[in-house]
Amino acid sequence: MSIQRKNPAKRYVNDLRRYAYGQSQYRNLRAIVVPFGLSILFLAAVALFVAGTQERFGQDWVLITIAAVVGGYMALNIGANDVANNMGPAVGGKVLTVLSAVLIAAVCESAGAILAGGDVVETVSKGIISPGESVSVTEFQNLMLSALFAAALWINLATALGAPVSTTHSIVGGVLGGGIAAAGLGLINWITMSQIAASWVISPLFGAACAAAILYFIKSRILNVDDRLAAARRWVPILIALMASAFMAYMAMKGLKKIWKPSTIEVVLYSGLVFALAYLGSKPLVAARTQKLRNRKKDLYVLFDAPLIAGAALLSFAHGANDVANAVGPLAAIVSTALDHSQIASKVSIPFWVMAVGAFGIAFGLGLFGPKLISVVGEKITRLNSPRAFCVALSAAVTVLIATSLGLPVSSTHIAVGAVFGVGFLREFLENPTKRKLRPGHKLNATAEEAFNSRRLRSVRRLVRRRFALSIAAAWVITVPASALLAAAIYAVLQSL
Repeated sequence: MSIQRKNPAKRYVNDLRRYAYGQSQYRNLRAIVVPFGLSILFLAAVALFVAGTQERFGQDWVLITIAAVVGGYMALNIGANDVANNMGPAVGGKVLTVLSAVLIAAVCESAGAILAGGDVVETVSKGIISPGESVSVTEFQNLMLSALFAAALWINLATALGAPVSTTHSIVGGVLGGGIAAAGLGLINWITMSQIAASWVISPLFGAACAAAILYFIKSRILNVDDRLAAARRWVPILIALMASAFMAYMAMKGLKKIWKPSTIEVVLYSGLVFALAYLGSKPLVAARTQKLRNRKKDLYVLFDAPLIAGAALLSFAHGANDVANAVGPLAAIVSTALDHSQIASKVSIPFWVMAVGAFGIAFGLGLFGPKLISVVGEKITRLNSPRAFCVALSAAVTVLIATSLGLPVSSTHIAVGAVFGVGFLREFLENPTKRKLRPGHKLNATAEEAFNSRRLRSVRRLVRRRFALSIAAAWVITVPASALLAAAIYAVLQSL
């Protein structure tokens, strides 16, 4: 009776497969455990720092320590979710790698938060509630803490699901829910809430329309003409100058608004000056660069790389300056009430350590968890290249300027994602190869007509992934109510302790 032995080659192949599977599982586990562990270390460092200076806060030092940890957790989630809107298009356009985008954004976000984040912040985000005398200091502290924790939890969940959401809307929802739980519906400023609800529609539509219009101009004037090099020499300097002037106005009105408040005339003059300087500076550079290029579309893409990187960096700087308040605003409010129990101020100064928690938290969150959302915004919604990503970045600045001038509420997150969808749907419209129609007078029976229409539908090129559009839209709509419900529940728990 003979014993069958396994083929040594087959056994070796099976061993290799098991080893490869084990290695892949180890890498997946490491990708989860390492960022999570580093996040815990960051939050532990925040807690130890605050606890080590407890004499400043007296009996409230435990509350301040908890609030600082929650503020750091919120900052981590802002970095993980919100920053992708600025860097995603540049990564999707193959202008930056994920690593270089993370490094640039981390530096610019931190610089924006620390240098231009301002030394004063509104204690109640967007004026959504007016505590007055109806809320005690203790209730106000619990309200701010529950709002901050609820917003952080919601953004964390959205990041895990791959949905870019507005961090401002998240904190507003948290304040809304905590405010209703604390003092009822009469505490809420419903006019402000209606403006925020309007931004759900206004922001993505503005961003999509603006990005589509810019892309259509680039295609019709540069990419789809016979002499593309001559067209590029004529129009690319103008587009670069337009971007430079738009970002000059954007930084003056949004990015630096907490440390520099120029008048409207000054903004116009500075923007015009920057337009002229950018045009005169870029024109010879573009002319020299085009001398080395062929008359092909893809060869012209490199002309948009440098302005796109500059635009993404400025957007990150402005984001750090503005959205750090979403992490440290409620924390600063809690610190102020711990130092002075006699009043609830409408605006408070921000201690440097509080600003540092927000700035470094955003940077760490971006580095540890940001690549996932960067991939979604830059690569999963629609295919981007350098000119399309340029349109998204320019659209973000132009849309904010137009909306701010008209007094319309907008979300930078919704604008950026809407712009990505805008360029994608424009491509579908322009590149759809199935525009066949029946010849005049030609009729088909019902079966043949159904088959003809079916072929037309099948041959439509879907250049935008619809499932991302639906999931992201759903996340936007439920952001405020979801964070509000979470905040109300957390506030009830805090009040019962």
